[in-house]
Amino acid sequence: VSNSLSVLISGTFISKFPLPILEDAEIKLFIDLKNLEENLIAIEIDKKRIITSTEALELKEVPKHMIVIGGGVIGMELGSVYARLGAEVSVVEFMDDLIPSMDKTMGKELKKSLKKLGFNYYLGHKVTEVKGTAKTVTVKAENKKGETVEVKGDYCLVSIGRKPYTEGLGLENVGIKTDDRGRIEVDEHLKTSADNIYAIGDVIKGAMLAHKAEEEGVFVAETIMGQKPHINYNLIPGVVYTWPEVASVGFTEEQLKEKGV
Repeated sequence: VSNSLSVLISGTFISKFPLPILEDAEIKLFIDLKNLEENLIAIEIDKKRIITSTEALELKEVPKHMIVIGGGVIGMELGSVYARLGAEVSVVEFMDDLIPSMDKTMGKELKKSLKKLGFNYYLGHKVTEVKGTAKTVTVKAENKKGETVEVKGDYCLVSIGRKPYTEGLGLENVGIKTDDRGRIEVDEHLKTSADNIYAIGDVIKGAMLAHKAEEEGVFVAETIMGQKPHINYNLIPGVVYTWPEVASVGFTEEQLKEKGV
């Protein structure tokens, strides 16, 4: 039997060379940070009744009725977990399909599968209000006709995306640029605007997947060693951990149609 130790380290850039180095030595750094839940609409998340995926993993009870805002990967995964534990689940999604980043056919099949678990759907609905009390949550949403629906439950999971965790890192101290979504800008070699700092994973554009970050880490290491590596992002698979699972790799059918293939 072996023991293990987990260490969480946080810090801020104060210069391009945060560690003492020898004269004439060259240091190359790379950033790989996680992400935070993104709140795209004005929802006050109290972490008690109105929760994110973090709190959803720590609930002490199975919800009677969980309202899921967002029909993407995280919402469907956690919604399906609680549905299998006996919760009623209602999904409110702005788009007309579930898991919109994948093939529409997959979204339709997943919808049918989860319907058997007791899922209710409000697709094509825009959330306008979320109110929580000590024991209940009420969500109001509008369909495309402007009609308002009201859904009541005991928990509301807000899963409408995640954003890169780059605030407060002192990136401006080392000249690293970010885009309007807070993602670190990199070139084709994953190098930032600071010539000795690279960035990979959730803090740059692309899917927020651990195995994507792993591929990029290998890419950067090989680049620093003077090799000429290559990443084909279309070969990095995506998985939705519902039951049954949904998996995809490469272009979606819709993307191929747009390309005229």
